[in-house]
Amino acid sequence: MRFSQQLTALAAATLASANSITFVNQDATQRTLIFTPNAGLPQIEPVVVAGNDQTKVDFPEGWIGNAYSVSDGAPNVPGMLAEVTFQGWGGLTYFDVSAIVNPNDHDGVKEMFPTVEQDLLQKVTLSGCSIFPCDKAYYHPDDIQTVTTLESDITCTLGNPPNNAVARDAKTELVARKFVLGKF
Repeated sequence: MRFSQQLTALAAATLASANSITFVNQDATQRTLIFTPNAGLPQIEPVVVAGNDQTKVDFPEGWIGNAYSVSDGAPNVPGMLAEVTFQGWGGLTYFDVSAIVNPNDHDGVKEMFPTVEQDLLQKVTLSGCSIFPCDKAYYHPDDIQTVTTLESDITCTLGNPPNNAVARDAKTELVARKFVLGKF
């Protein structure tokens, strides 16, 4: 009896410390996820996510790296990056959506947030956006866009949901220069 209690506790501890990203494909395009670890860390094999489907990928303790998606039939060119550090400084998970490599990728990685926020209409801990360009992505090396969380299960959205505007269709609300300058 005591052994089964210890085994259950060990299993619960292992699950509690598991690192994962659930990739949610929001449209009908099949995508392949390509992972790039930091030097010396384990390689994660590419994963295919079917259109309008999701896939959970587990990562080892302390894994640092990024992922990008390649749409079915498209060349393997890095696009928006889903960057993550599990068990970083202070035991936190650090993540961001980076547009530094290819800011013109409007069909791959979109948003990242802790999976516990999946059902929230307004995400509290969010990097990236549904329409690019936006102010919640990392465009320059000195941008302050990295987000932290105590959670180790992250969700990353891919592609464009059916009723979502794309960048060229997004309406921009313009304001008069006097408002920008604070001269009313």
